[in-house]
Amino acid sequence: MKKFPIALQLYSVRGDLEQDFEGTLKKVKALGYDGVEFAGLYGRSPAEVKELCASNGLVPISAHVPFVDMMADPEKVLGDYAAIGCKYVAIPYLTEEYRPGTPGFQKTLDGARLLGETAKKLGMTLLYHNHDFEFVKIGGKYALDVLYDTVPADLLQTELDTCWVNVGGEDPSAYVRKYAGRAPVVHLKDFYLSGEKPEQMYELIGIESEKKEEEKKTFEFRPLGKGMQDMPAILAASEDAGAEWVIVEQDEPSMGKSPMECAQISMEYLKTLF
Repeated sequence: MKKFPIALQLYSVRGDLEQDFEGTLKKVKALGYDGVEFAGLYGRSPAEVKELCASNGLVPISAHVPFVDMMADPEKVLGDYAAIGCKYVAIPYLTEEYRPGTPGFQKTLDGARLLGETAKKLGMTLLYHNHDFEFVKIGGKYALDVLYDTVPADLLQTELDTCWVNVGGEDPSAYVRKYAGRAPVVHLKDFYLSGEKPEQMYELIGIESEKKEEEKKTFEFRPLGKGMQDMPAILAASEDAGAEWVIVEQDEPSMGKSPMECAQISMEYLKTLF
C-alpha cells in the first residue's frame, strides 16, 4: 500500500492550540504527522504561522475556512492562506441557510465557483469537505454530486470525509474511487454508531442545538482503527483515486482519551498499515 503523507486536521486538537499554539504544533510533529490542516489561526499572522510550520517541519497543506468568511473578502481571506503556503483551502461546512433543499444552495454553487477562481489565481485549489446533509437527492442526484457537476474540476476538487460519506449511506471506498483524479485530499475519520443516528448530530462537531443528552450515546467519533470504518479499503481507494494526502480528523475525543492521545492512536494505527 502507498505510504501517504499524513496531516492532522488541527480542529481535532483545538483546545490544545488555544492553550499553546507552538507547543501543540511541536507535539503533532513528534507524533509523526507530516503536515497540518488549519481550522483557524488563533490570532497569529500568516507570516507567524508559516514560520512555525517551517521551524517544526510541518507542511501547511490545507485550511478549513468558513464559507461566509471567504465570501466576505475572497482575495484577502484566501490570500492569507496562500501566504502561509497552503496548497488547498476547503469549504468545511454549510450552515443551514446554504444547504441543499434551501434557496441558499444556489449561493453555495455560485460561491464555490467564485472562490475556486480566486484560489486558482492565488496558486491554490479549492476543496469541498462534506458532511451527510449533502446526501439528499436533487433531480435524482445527490446534492454533493450536483455541486461537483456544476463547478468544474479545475475550480473545485473533493475532500471527501469518509465518516460522513458512510453516515450519509454510501460506501466510502466506492465514493472516493468515484472521484478518481479529483480527490487529492481524503479525510480519514472513524466512528462508532449503535442503533439510529442522533437527530442532531452536529452538536458533536461544535454546532449548538436543542439536543437531548441521551442521543449522544448512539454515535461517537473514534481514533482510526477503533471504529466501524474499513480503513485499509479506504486507503486502497485513495491510492487508486490518485490522492496526494490523507488527513486525520477526530471532531471529539472518545474512549477516555485526550484529543492528542486520540491523534497518537490514529497515527500508530496508520503506521501498521503502511
